[in-house]
Amino acid sequence: TGFSREDAVGQYCFDVFRASICQSDCALRHTLETGEQVVNQAANIITKAGRQVPISISTAVLRDETGEVIGGVETFRDLSALEVLRKELAQRYSFEDIVSKNHRMLEIFRILPDVAESDCTVLIQGPSGSGKELLARALHNLSRRREGPYVAVNCGALPETLLESELFGYVKGAFTGADRDKPGRFALAEAGTLLLDEVGDLAPALQIKLLRVLEERAYEPLGATASVQADVRVIAATHRDLARSVEEGTFRQD
Repeated sequence: TGFSREDAVGQYCFDVFRASICQSDCALRHTLETGEQVVNQAANIITKAGRQVPISISTAVLRDETGEVIGGVETFRDLSALEVLRKELAQRYSFEDIVSKNHRMLEIFRILPDVAESDCTVLIQGPSGSGKELLARALHNLSRRREGPYVAVNCGALPETLLESELFGYVKGAFTGADRDKPGRFALAEAGTLLLDEVGDLAPALQIKLLRVLEERAYEPLGATASVQADVRVIAATHRDLARSVEEGTFRQD
């Protein structure tokens, strides 16, 4: 606490510990009123120097030889070292919203900030449920585009014709029913990040159009006669083995 024994003896607990629990949820008062022990109740005290210290509180009733209650005892355990260790472990095994002890994931945690700083296109491969979108969000949150939008689209959830308009948008009159311009996901992700989830499901024709965006940073909305510049960082993810897909001719090598 920072108080000497001489300063503390005879003082109210609150004057020494300066913790809100002393007035609202006193552990010793609870024990004396109910006879129930308190074991390792978490609390924080404020030292004489103003530093907050995490502690645990335990209490017990004191009885005489006849069983009559004559008082109570309260013990405190300083958890500062334990809290430091807990934070170190949390930092070691977690990154953004991802927690893992797998050595490969820890290596990814280590290099992810460097990858995020660049503006290069990133491909994330892994089985379904392995946290690919979490990694994509982490890359966005750590990048210079963090203030921009984060937009995701599942390339395997829509047929080819709908996916093209979803990605690139369309202009008024592009097809029957197109009575107004509609921005695509690339436009919505301007100055931010676009996640193309399940990119391995893209049809060959869309792969070619995506390649143009990646190489030239430009695309054409459906029905448009002029290209639109794309200031977007693209992150692609898939559960497929793309090397095998290339061998099978279902995915372009470039």
